[in-house]
Amino acid sequence: MRSIIKEKNLNSKKILLRLDLNVPLENGKISDTTRIDKILPTLNFLIQQKTKVIIISHVGRPKGKKVKELSLKPIGEDLRKKLNVRVKLITENIYDIKNKNYLEKFDEEILILENIRFYAEEEKNDHRFAKHLASLGDLYVNDAFSCSHRAHASIHQISKYLPSFSGLQLDLEVAALNKIITKITKPITCIIGGSKISSKIDIIKNLIPKFDNIIIVGGMANNFIEYFGNNIGKSIKEKNCYQIIKEIISLSEKNECKIIYPDDVLVSKNLNGTSKNKELDQILSDEMILDIGPKTINKIIHIINNSKTILWNGPAGYFENPNFANGSIEIAKKIIENNKSNKIFSVVGGGDTVSLLNSLKFTDNFNFVSTAGGAFLEYLEGKKLPGITALN
Repeated sequence: MRSIIKEKNLNSKKILLRLDLNVPLENGKISDTTRIDKILPTLNFLIQQKTKVIIISHVGRPKGKKVKELSLKPIGEDLRKKLNVRVKLITENIYDIKNKNYLEKFDEEILILENIRFYAEEEKNDHRFAKHLASLGDLYVNDAFSCSHRAHASIHQISKYLPSFSGLQLDLEVAALNKIITKITKPITCIIGGSKISSKIDIIKNLIPKFDNIIIVGGMANNFIEYFGNNIGKSIKEKNCYQIIKEIISLSEKNECKIIYPDDVLVSKNLNGTSKNKELDQILSDEMILDIGPKTINKIIHIINNSKTILWNGPAGYFENPNFANGSIEIAKKIIENNKSNKIFSVVGGGDTVSLLNSLKFTDNFNFVSTAGGAFLEYLEGKKLPGITALN
């Protein structure tokens, strides 16, 4: 993997820079700028080298259609303020930009191509689309580690048509994760959340032989609670997961890896409600599970105290409502406490988890924090990421 920081003679080169600027937008305003802040060093470096930066990124899932609410315009404005340079959003259809000479007419230091996922060809990893994208620059730089597990045109195929490099943030992510893999000390615990088991089934199955404990929290824990004969009311759950959970339990028993799910929960009748602590056999049909309860928190704290390495991906509850943030907060506090006394090596990944830690100003208290979710876990389990292999 060649890093752009080692490349000479970048002056006046047009750099196609793939970033992950998929930040949360609320009414056109950015509610968490973590992903933007992390790539500022790469942008500053390229600006200092007198390059013309052409950013490729996405927001949300427009599914190949133009969606006004998913424009990169607010992101361009945020970059302009933070970098104190001129930034222009190119709203023209990419196919109408015939070659890189078209971009000569813009004086701005940074150009941003509109949301790349407005084009269905992006997620199809279409080679013609990738080749056309490549025609707009001299060099390609991937600084989107969190997207690198996707075989998409602007991450994978594009590297076939241009000299390709890694960016500064991607270098940091890979170096840190490589360090984590080589330094892992047992007992190892993974705390994993999210709403879909099916999207993480392979990850969980691959982690089971390597880990001592896998703690299931968040929406996917509801499927486990239901699997063991409890009513989960109107809680979020994924359908047709009985066989998946059965497989996870069987595999964990063979590998002596403990699977932990909540013993008690906090419920409410709606997302904006107040919390009520319930045992698993007390949940009513009009209630939804939105956080872990005090007994479960104590159980997780005990496991953290007996672990040497912690990987955490996914909050424990619906933390957007403070009434259901306590589980995640207590997990964070205990990891930080053990981290400060050097009892534990801690790694956190995933956009939602990082957003929570940012809101609490806890981010600096972990050994490594990654905004990547799926890419973070897949790299740790040893999978080859398309975006990384494309650079090798």
